[in-house]
Amino acid sequence: MTSPARRRPSVADVARAAGVSVGSVSNVLNRPDTVLPETRERVEEAIRSLSFVRNGPARQLRRGTITTVGAIVLDIRNPFFTDVARGIEDRLALDDHTLMLASSDDDPERESKYLRMFEEHGVLGLLVVPTSSAHEHLVEIQERGVPVVLLDAPSSTTDMPSVSVDDVAGGTLAMAHLLSLGHHSVVFLNGPHTIRQCQARRTGVDRAVEAAGLAPDRVVDEVTLTTMDASGGDAALAAWIARHGGRAPDAVFCVNDLVAIGVQRRLRRHGGSELLARTAIVGYDDIDVAAELAQPLTSVRQPTHEMGYAAANVLLHGAERSDAEHIVFQPELVVRASTVQDPAASSTRP
Repeated sequence: MTSPARRRPSVADVARAAGVSVGSVSNVLNRPDTVLPETRERVEEAIRSLSFVRNGPARQLRRGTITTVGAIVLDIRNPFFTDVARGIEDRLALDDHTLMLASSDDDPERESKYLRMFEEHGVLGLLVVPTSSAHEHLVEIQERGVPVVLLDAPSSTTDMPSVSVDDVAGGTLAMAHLLSLGHHSVVFLNGPHTIRQCQARRTGVDRAVEAAGLAPDRVVDEVTLTTMDASGGDAALAAWIARHGGRAPDAVFCVNDLVAIGVQRRLRRHGGSELLARTAIVGYDDIDVAAELAQPLTSVRQPTHEMGYAAANVLLHGAERSDAEHIVFQPELVVRASTVQDPAASSTRP
């Protein structure tokens, strides 16, 4: 049986414990220099003994100021979004603002739930990695006076600011690299095209193949993942190998680094380090662990921290602009041993 929740100590409780007025407690909390030292000491002792923490939302309502920003990402377990969130947090901290974070799991209903909760809480604004390309529900939130900035997605309306990465360019970089190594048969482990980033990366892949004078349907074998994580990559490659009589692919492009880690794991289990060494693998995001793997991973780097920082900055300063700001970062290819055995010989950054 659970014990009843303990009532949160109030300012009045502190005042009674210290033998002073509520106004004196308020002065200690907000204007301590105006309070006599002995009074301040009694109030501070009462605060410590009661474990008093002031009610931030109530304080904001009284002052008419809001310092909390809400952010919804697809999956905070993915290190890509963890780094983005840190960029948001670092920017907000400069103005003494706080971050409330939620994962939509690419579920529109879950996204709607958190949007409603954040709006009811009274946030300063919202940073949203949207679950679809339709943004009408976010426009409605804007029209109710809550600023919205799209994150990791371009805006479908000129009135909504956005911060994104050119994923078409990222897909092109990855595929052009594999083609330059002589791979004309590539397995592309991708997420569903309902996710904008997945569709854009496929567009980039096709552009690279066509630029090389080849036909995408002959070069690219796209496999849609059930989950975009290491387990999903492992399972998808295992199924591909089974369909091809036990033969492993020569080259694999993965929609993100977690999927690529799963691919590496499956290759080791199937044919050991020798098979892993002769299979070219390209990931996407360049998460921190990509460079630390037993076989360091070639990956398309996204400026994750910079994206989060920029999105928070746009949100905080959007009111100062007469037009919505749209920032598009460019990705870069980072070549490592998973595609080039001697990456030091490459001109790209290690």
